[in-house]
Amino acid sequence: MINQTYNIFTLPNGLRCVHYRTSGKVSYCGIAVNAGSRDENLDCYGLAHFVEHTIFKGTSQRSSWHISNRMERVGGELNAYTTKEETVVYTVAPQGYLQRGLELIADLVKNATFPEHELDKEREVVIDEINSYLDSPSETVFDKFEDFIYQGSSMGHNILGTPESVKSLNSSKCRDFIDKFYTPQNMAIYCVDPTPFDRVEREITKQFGNLKFPYEYNNREIPETIAPFEKTINNNGHQAHTIIGSRIFGKYDDRRFALFLLNNYIGGPCMNSRLNQELRERNGLVYTVDSSVGLMSNCGLFQIYFGCDSSNITKCKKIIHRELDKLANNTMKPSIFERARRQYLGQLHVSSDHKESRAIGLGKSLLYYNEIHDIEWSARMLMEVTPQQIRDVAELIHSQNCSTLTIM
Repeated sequence: MINQTYNIFTLPNGLRCVHYRTSGKVSYCGIAVNAGSRDENLDCYGLAHFVEHTIFKGTSQRSSWHISNRMERVGGELNAYTTKEETVVYTVAPQGYLQRGLELIADLVKNATFPEHELDKEREVVIDEINSYLDSPSETVFDKFEDFIYQGSSMGHNILGTPESVKSLNSSKCRDFIDKFYTPQNMAIYCVDPTPFDRVEREITKQFGNLKFPYEYNNREIPETIAPFEKTINNNGHQAHTIIGSRIFGKYDDRRFALFLLNNYIGGPCMNSRLNQELRERNGLVYTVDSSVGLMSNCGLFQIYFGCDSSNITKCKKIIHRELDKLANNTMKPSIFERARRQYLGQLHVSSDHKESRAIGLGKSLLYYNEIHDIEWSARMLMEVTPQQIRDVAELIHSQNCSTLTIM
């Protein structure tokens, strides 16, 4: 049995790397980049996401066809995603193909050419994605809410951009984005694979050691806090989609563990969450209700979403504010708190069985915290949370006079 420990090292150019050696039959590797839609200029909205799409469209070494077949012909996968603050390019393949995955990702980062004829085709794909997304109010309401609560800042626009902004993107802008943000000190590599540590370290050094793009400080200003709002967008839809939410602290705040536990208790994915029990099971007011936390480097959001008939919006809002008020003004009973913590810890362990997500989590942890925050570390942090901390966070949320947006 392989000793399941981490090998964390930094290349001379500043690129941080983590290898988790396992005895599994699948290899996972990828590169996490501290850059997303928040880092775009006003005239380039959608650029981070567009780069994520088009980085696969050709390098000085390979055509788009060769890139798409490099991992898939051995049964693997090459993929990527973009958020407001990060981009991850990653592969998964059968054991024995780690070198192939690392070499391919290095080629994309160092040598992507963004051919204009390929960009022309991909623009239409992205614009179709935007239009499809706009047809779904249950998804649109989240971005619209962020547009309003973060208005006037780089946080306040859709990751996909707009059809107009996407049409303005070109090869030069894509390459400039890569050169500015896909730099050694702004990225972290992760590998989860049975290969011995020394071989992985040699391979990463071989593929990424000559990466020399200069680091440019990622200057992200904290969005100004705006007055609470209550807005309605009427699209003549069948169902009303509502978000109630408020600004909260960022991902480096120690209170985040209490927030995670509070979020799971009040509106997590389980059927026994407080809001699902109150709004759906007891009163039959909604089809779906959940809460979510979005923590960024220097700001964050706590949000509660529900979908219901428009005649039930007021009733739902009243119940939600009542539940928030209870948590803000009363310390949870020890028995309730222990049940809530045990449930959340169990969910963390179950979710950690998804090996690809856990592998990506290693890269993100190293990228943001410069150390590994794995499931065992998270469990220890949650065991230190107290009922009073839950109340303090609930009071912070409730004192913000939550904003509301409804699309119907």
